[in-house]
Amino acid sequence: MKVLNLYFSSTGNTEKVARKIDATVQELGYPVDTIKIGSKELSLNILDYDFVFVGSGVYGQLPGKTLMDLHRGLIQSYVKAGEIKPTSPRRPSSHVVAYCTYGGVHTGINEAIPAVKFMGQLFDHLGFTIIGEWYVVGEYKTEKLRSHSVGGRLGDIRGRPNQADLEEVAEKVKGVLSSVE
Repeated sequence: MKVLNLYFSSTGNTEKVARKIDATVQELGYPVDTIKIGSKELSLNILDYDFVFVGSGVYGQLPGKTLMDLHRGLIQSYVKAGEIKPTSPRRPSSHVVAYCTYGGVHTGINEAIPAVKFMGQLFDHLGFTIIGEWYVVGEYKTEKLRSHSVGGRLGDIRGRPNQADLEEVAEKVKGVLSSVE
């Protein structure tokens, strides 16, 4: 099984999760390509992979703009290539987990759900089976928002994702990969 671990992180929270995913996939003995999405053009064929983890922080209820731009560009290119078809027929051996890190200062996890749903749509259109939507709490890192790490709906989230959060991610990775073997 060939695994892609694709993520965007501006504060380091999502990068922590992506690194834990990478380490766990490698520990299980699968080849994994871990790619941090940056501002430069990325040439990528998602259809080369059997399993994809895709993640981002949440910014105004959506993933990072860089990831959204990549997804929109890939959808356009896959439409042109004829890979996105009406009714999105399933590709039986293709699976995805979409995840995010979020602070949820105002409405908790509800702020994060649209971001994960957005990330899953590219893969759903391509016929991947979405087998997980993961929400990992992450502290606010910027000076402007740092106070939200203690004053929001989720309480004190300083230091998160913490070791317990990352161990939970590792267990989820083990579970989803064993379910598709």
